[in-house]
Amino acid sequence: MKSKRFEELAKRPVNQDGFVDEWVDEGLIAMQSPNDPKPSIKIVNDEVIELDGKSKADFDLIDSYIAKYGINLENAEEAMAMDSKTIANKLVDPNVSRGEIIEITTACTPGKLNEIVGYMNVVEMMMAVQKMRARRRPTTQSHVTNLRDNPVQIAADAAEGALRGFDEQETTVAVARYAPFNALSIMVGSQVGRPGVLTQCSLEEATELDLGMRGFTAYAETISVYGTEQVFTDGDDTPWSKGFLASCYASRGLKMRFTSGTGSEVQMGYSEGKSMLYLETRCIFLTKAAGVQGLQNGSISCIGVPGAVPSGIRAVLAENLIATLLDLEVASGNDQTFSHSDIRRTARLLMQFLPGTDFISSGYSATPNYDNMFAGSNFDADDFDDYNIIQRDLRVDGGLRPVKEEDVVAVRNKAARALQALFDKLGLPKITDEEVQAATYARGSNDMPARDMVEDIKMAGELLDRGTTGLDIVKALAEGGYEDVADSVLNLLKQRVAGDFLQTSAIFDDQWNVISAVNDKNDYAGPGTGYRLDGEEWEKVKAIPNAINPKDV
Repeated sequence: MKSKRFEELAKRPVNQDGFVDEWVDEGLIAMQSPNDPKPSIKIVNDEVIELDGKSKADFDLIDSYIAKYGINLENAEEAMAMDSKTIANKLVDPNVSRGEIIEITTACTPGKLNEIVGYMNVVEMMMAVQKMRARRRPTTQSHVTNLRDNPVQIAADAAEGALRGFDEQETTVAVARYAPFNALSIMVGSQVGRPGVLTQCSLEEATELDLGMRGFTAYAETISVYGTEQVFTDGDDTPWSKGFLASCYASRGLKMRFTSGTGSEVQMGYSEGKSMLYLETRCIFLTKAAGVQGLQNGSISCIGVPGAVPSGIRAVLAENLIATLLDLEVASGNDQTFSHSDIRRTARLLMQFLPGTDFISSGYSATPNYDNMFAGSNFDADDFDDYNIIQRDLRVDGGLRPVKEEDVVAVRNKAARALQALFDKLGLPKITDEEVQAATYARGSNDMPARDMVEDIKMAGELLDRGTTGLDIVKALAEGGYEDVADSVLNLLKQRVAGDFLQTSAIFDDQWNVISAVNDKNDYAGPGTGYRLDGEEWEKVKAIPNAINPKDV
């Protein structure tokens, strides 16, 4: 006989997920592997000669880069001498300021920070993240993609996403040569939805940098770093080449983050028997050492690996926390889906949603997941109402706001028509009124008429061959009758020259004011302090369309 209860449990979505017991030798352990090095540092004549139990003669390229650029040596010996449990207690103590902790943690080694967070449970980590994130106000980021790289749909979806509250929006491609159209579409659409939204197009690094130099994008974050030498050299060059690439973006006023995440070394087969979190800690130190303003981490494309082992989702939260301890902007994952279980997906989100991070999701899918070319997101467009109601239930700012259907329809239509005018003025393939109408009301690409993809791809390449830049986009939008959108795109280009949004955790409000860790520094110091969802923003969060107003009854 079989237990009918167990028969029914076996059908539950969570039991479609994959799970694995710990396997230390292959790195299938989330935190505190017995092979993780013990923290140590030795400094002679301002030079690190020992790092986490390894002498300089044995440093690999990651050790060398971190030792030279990634640690505040002035405070290192004092910080390393402190008891790790004592530092962990400081992280959750509201009477110890963020500034005081940063002085300690930026002087620690990867092994030391790995040891510190090992003492903490997820509630303590969330308390620490609430205090340690760089910017006072949390926000979130979206993915805007579709199966057919349809530029009209991308523009409409980006406009809706901006209206809903996303401060950054990211696209990628199904077909690589579509990239110029996707980058233009998300930029134009987002500026229709709300001036000041930052956009990017995730591609291989040379093309991504080219689009940024031309003014087709405003930021980048898919510059991957890894925690073991073999993965690094097999996967993405060296720390020095990544540092050079970061300098290229900064030289043209482009905001950028590196990307890393627990599990990548296991996934690529070179974990060296270390815990996923320890190797990710090395990635975070590389990011700090390269001088970039932030990091997209939270396992990202590898989330299935830590999600399969004990304490794996705790390790994901721990890597977000460690990034804050190094005073970096954090886009904390919650992007690639990892579970068939809605309960599990929500639990994974809450680790960052409740304390707030700089960007709670580094890719909430602003389209249905069948259109998400980043392999699906933890939350998607079909979850907007759930997400807004969770914010309302808990009085937590997750970065989004309820919207009215008529407002969404209007902004989607305007974005599609603005792109139609842009394509016309640039001599690109025609966008028909039928496409504009479909994009105005579409849920996803299944609702869109087909385009001539061959012609689109041909003309996307020609657009680059002409030497088209952001100023050409501004001119074409203005000539097409969309002066307000042209003005917003021009403001993006002006901000690139000013460079103010290269500050840590920088975003813009709709008046083009920079909001960052410099002028909106996190000042949490216990109950009644720090960012609170109050006033006008709380009224917006409460105002879900399906709530009954007693005055109307």
